[in-house]
Amino acid sequence: MRRRRSDAAFFLVMSAISAIFVVLIVLLIAADVLFTSWSEFTAAIAKPEIQAAIRLTVLTCTVAAIASVWVGTPLGYLLSRYKFPGRLIVDTLVDIPMVLPPLVLGLSLLILFHTSIYGWELESWLQTSIGFPVTYHWPAVVLAQFTIACAFAVRTMRITFDQIDPRTEDVARTLGCTRSQAFLRVALPQAWRGIIAATTIAWARALGEFGPILVFASATRMQTEVLSTTVYLEISAGELNAAVAVSLLMVAIAVVVLLFLRMLNPRGTP
Repeated sequence: MRRRRSDAAFFLVMSAISAIFVVLIVLLIAADVLFTSWSEFTAAIAKPEIQAAIRLTVLTCTVAAIASVWVGTPLGYLLSRYKFPGRLIVDTLVDIPMVLPPLVLGLSLLILFHTSIYGWELESWLQTSIGFPVTYHWPAVVLAQFTIACAFAVRTMRITFDQIDPRTEDVARTLGCTRSQAFLRVALPQAWRGIIAATTIAWARALGEFGPILVFASATRMQTEVLSTTVYLEISAGELNAAVAVSLLMVAIAVVVLLFLRMLNPRGTP
């Protein structure tokens, strides 16, 4: 009886502490919902500039997520399977975009494209040679999103390959497969859940990017405006109802993404 009381007290204390954060999230969402009405929400979403921001957001997040998985899969595999010179350095560099202040990352991208090296500048070369400007155009949005999202994709894919027994690949190689064939025919098919999870996480992370986009791509209406910068622009213009409406839309998207991840793997791991 004493043990049961002790266990009940333990779970009560743990639940009370845990509830603080959970209740905070619920209150934040409830505050947004109660702040605006359905008619105000639909009116805000129907604005041409916000619809343009939605289309650009879907496009750039999708491109950034696909690019992140293309890069994150081989890099995550190498970090998981091999110990090579400089592995610790590479592993540390991959995490830098996740810990850097977003504004610093955006500023670094801006400096990278506009630093003159013996008279040669990357942004000028892209404009004059191939007619593909990046800074303050939609490709800058994709690059800013990719820089952050790819780091999360790498981490997800590394965890995925860590959980796959490498002996299956060794067996395939003893049966005549090359390393590339073992990767493509054995490791990659087993990593499909992780690939979907990495794509989803990268897409969601790209959706929430603000600082790097604002610095590197700016927030020009109908050109480089995405949902995260729409909130900023609407607040700056005093349109609080529209800002809350867009925030609710982003919350809804985030909930859908998270539910999809939970359905993909109920254990919460790739």
